[in-house]
Amino acid sequence: MRDPLHGMTLQAILERLVEHYGWDALGQRIRIRCFMSDPSIKSSLTFLRKTPWARLKVENLYRALVGEAE
Repeated sequence: MRDPLHGMTLQAILERLVEHYGWDALGQRIRIRCFMSDPSIKSSLTFLRKTPWARLKVENLYRALVGEAE
């Protein structure tokens, strides 16, 4: 089985999560300010690129989402 993150950019992962959950639900699942207070793709990407623990949470949520779809 291949890694669902293979070939995916952080931006594509985030856009897919926002499309599926919306900002409100995403902020409830991953409690970080950039998802809960005036969220945007740009500000979230900036934060996630600098914060490995938050990026890992986003990647794990994406893996779970892709796993549900299979």
